[in-house]
Amino acid sequence: MRLSASLASAPLQHLSETVQDLESAGVDHLHFDIEDGSFVPCMNLGTRLIGELRPLTRMPFDVHLMMVNPEWLLPDLAKMGASRVSVHFEACAYPRRVLRLITSLGMKAGLAFNPATPVPDLRYLAPHLSFVLILTTEPEIPDSPYLPEVLEKVRSGKVALQASPVEWVVDGGIRAQNVAEVVQAGADTVVAGRGIFAEGRIRENVAALRAAVA
Repeated sequence: MRLSASLASAPLQHLSETVQDLESAGVDHLHFDIEDGSFVPCMNLGTRLIGELRPLTRMPFDVHLMMVNPEWLLPDLAKMGASRVSVHFEACAYPRRVLRLITSLGMKAGLAFNPATPVPDLRYLAPHLSFVLILTTEPEIPDSPYLPEVLEKVRSGKVALQASPVEWVVDGGIRAQNVAEVVQAGADTVVAGRGIFAEGRIRENVAALRAAVA
């Protein structure tokens, strides 16, 4: 299991120290939710944060664009040092074109799905698709409930795309208490926010997540 720390749940007062703590705890990616206040009813982080943090760590930067018309931002993300970018299927009329643009800029391209959205046949996207991001919460309240029923998308999706080396990522409400079922469903990478940052115990929480899977 690869572990991606969602900075939307991180304490922002001393973020440079937090990044160092995450790296020493063995986190694999830093996850940035970039929201526009329209596609989702919140705006937690801005893109400036990506450029400011890039010199501080070698960890890959995993950027999740929760916004309409994401294409205009992609060249800037590449310049800031983003390693991988996911855009929402619901926000892209032509996802193959957008994924191709991401890869042409030197980043890995992902396609994200809200809990209510079925995953269609993705085989036509395979040449440009590196990962699929499945959300297991909705942006309802700060502590939105985890929706285990959504994991069926991962199970069926892995079967449908078994001929392609597509990575499956699950994001939303994941903690040590439920991470095992997420990985058993087929998740290759888990995005965790509160599950990592709860009570400021980053190292202990990361260890608990990995132990729950082991």
